Amino acid sequence: MLDTMDNNAVPGEQTAAAASAGSTVASGVDDASAANQGLKSYIEPGFPNRSGPQGIKFDFNHGARVFLPARTAGQWRIVLRDTDTGNILFESSNAGANVQSSKHFYVRFSIEVQEIDDAGRESPVFSHRYDARDQDVLIQFPGGTLGDNLAWFPYAARFAVVHGCKLTCMMPDTISPMLRDAYPEIRFVTREEAKAEKLTEAAYATYYMGLFFDDEACRDQPTDFRHVGLHRTAGYILGVDPAEEPARLALPDESRPIPEPYVCIAVQSSTHSKKWNNPDGWRQVVAFLKQRGYRVICIDQQPVHGHGLVWTYIPHGAEDETGNRPLAERARWLRHAAAFVGLSSGLAWLAWSAGAPVVMISGFTHPNNEFFTPYRIINWHTCNSCWNDIRHRFDHKDYLWCPRHADTPRQFECTRLITAEQVINVLKRLPTVPDLTPLSKEA
Repeated sequence: MLDTMDNNAVPGEQTAAAASAGSTVASGVDDASAANQGLKSYIEPGFPNRSGPQGIKFDFNHGARVFLPARTAGQWRIVLRDTDTGNILFESSNAGANVQSSKHFYVRFSIEVQEIDDAGRESPVFSHRYDARDQDVLIQFPGGTLGDNLAWFPYAARFAVVHGCKLTCMMPDTISPMLRDAYPEIRFVTREEAKAEKLTEAAYATYYMGLFFDDEACRDQPTDFRHVGLHRTAGYILGVDPAEEPARLALPDESRPIPEPYVCIAVQSSTHSKKWNNPDGWRQVVAFLKQRGYRVICIDQQPVHGHGLVWTYIPHGAEDETGNRPLAERARWLRHAAAFVGLSSGLAWLAWSAGAPVVMISGFTHPNNEFFTPYRIINWHTCNSCWNDIRHRFDHKDYLWCPRHADTPRQFECTRLITAEQVINVLKRLPTVPDLTPLSKEA
């Protein structure tokens, strides 16, 4: 399919319409507030900032962009190609225009411009093949989400290695302090810093990380994220190997927070369908771990969370380490934990990055949606995986979203029918969680 072009643009004016046409971005599973902001979550690029001959301007900020100045005689002929496939993506003859590719994810574009005189003779004027080596590249991550950004970041780091570019990541400063020292070759800035420094006006290329729910034309992602997984979608957007790897974390304090053996848990989530809805499950699991000789530490942000008449409380018997604390402090707890027991949520991604064995309880998402863990818990006898079903558009505003069985006895059966016994049996398999009770008795 040929790319889009604003052939009637006033020469010298940059059009933003093509940048937002055909797609809506929701910046993450855990970011309901940004779900309806569309591409406003990101900083739009200004006028193309690289110069060619005869007043031609170009760059690769949110797709291939070319400005062709108005001609008083003759015409331009422009061709955009995918260098790797050889496909012509767009071609046009015009007397001046702003051209922007319809694809905003990574493509190794080539730009070819010729001039056509009044006699119809063509002569080459400019050509450029995408090459980010030693160039400034900006990758924009949305705010308000932990798990998504941690899941996507390793692919940004991989992009920098593959292309040898000077990479800057626009990322919330709640996350970047844990990454900065682990990736000294990458620069981290906040959205406010990126705007103040006008980084989008200087970058050779810019890419947006996100979950593009309504991108039927695949403008912002080459394939629907629900098919390939929440984290691997970043690999496809950036055109790098989608094989998963955890982010490296560098913590200001790597010491063990308590001397006794312990297990971390997290029971809260932004939507009720992601929680473990077995009414007695958490109590039984906490009791089992304590009987086995472990302290159980709850590291959720909030001890109580919910909506309307539905609320989830910190489980009985768990120690309260909740609160608005730095993520690095939670990562420190996770670094030394015998295991993390939680949901398909941001803290599971943090636990994976911190190196804790992750026991993930989920039916809301398909196992392919998150990183692989041998301790994934799902009940295949129930309804499951609605998040990854493209027939059901996730509603960030509906805390009780259950697209197949809402207001029926089967609502939330995906996790409600995961029993404590199933979770405990998985915990018994973990080599990091032996039964410490005999040891304590001998002591």
